[in-house]
Amino acid sequence: MKQAFKTIGLIGRPGSELAAQTVARLYQFLKSNGFESVLDSDTASSVVNLEAKHVDKQSLGAVVDLVIVVGGDGSLLGAARAVCDHGTPLLGINRGRLGFLTDISPAEIEQEVSAVLNGEYECESRFLLEMDVVRDGEVISRGTALNDVVLHPGKFIRMIQFELYVDDTFVYSQRSDGIIISTPTGSTAYALSGGGPLMHPKLDAIELVPINPHTLSSRPMIISGQSSLRLIVGSENTAFPHITCDGQAHVVTQPGDEVRVSKKANQLTLVHPANHDFYETCRRKLGWGSHIPTDSFASDDE
Repeated sequence: MKQAFKTIGLIGRPGSELAAQTVARLYQFLKSNGFESVLDSDTASSVVNLEAKHVDKQSLGAVVDLVIVVGGDGSLLGAARAVCDHGTPLLGINRGRLGFLTDISPAEIEQEVSAVLNGEYECESRFLLEMDVVRDGEVISRGTALNDVVLHPGKFIRMIQFELYVDDTFVYSQRSDGIIISTPTGSTAYALSGGGPLMHPKLDAIELVPINPHTLSSRPMIISGQSSLRLIVGSENTAFPHITCDGQAHVVTQPGDEVRVSKKANQLTLVHPANHDFYETCRRKLGWGSHIPTDSFASDDE
């Protein structure tokens, strides 16, 4: 039985005037249809002439039934990390660029949001990754990622050295610009740009994509989503490698640090319009070919 949404949380892309305008429009639409809306505090401060109830983003998931994110995939990634532990589903309205995770265009807000609130929607579970940085046996930093955890050189264009272990089994020692540890959700993001394959969102798998490895034999790998990974930061690095979660939160490592990555216990629920199709999204966003015209197979004599 599908969930009935009554109280709706609204999160807008920070610093975007278009997103703020769309949030105001959406707020008025929900209000006119009898729904209560709660904004996150940063969004509320960016929308002029709108007196609405608001709470901080980390608390939003606890007081609403559904969160609608207005922005790009980056905005939805931040919202996902904030609400995941509350089990609150997310729906995305695209005010960014590519928008693999934000399904609804601004022109379709009233029609598509109304359909979702009337029960015409699909739900999809996506898993996240948890990351710990361990130094001298103690956890010094933690992070969560819906797309990816990335080891990279930071501001310096220098190769870094590290060791990779999967389920405590040594895989390789590598010199490269780093490595992307990606979920299926993130396979359409940085991992795709790095030469990794697309993964269907329903796969229980983790993708490992080396970044510019100093070898001709290193290739992306797909491993079980149940695996636990460890990266050991090498002692001969001339730069201090950074660890980044979804390109937003990061920590600077030191030689000998251990980075542990595994699947997060709580999953995220994404809400899609009833006509959602992952492959159609790929065709539209990535410029894949559509149907081949039937007359293309006709001979020149016909």
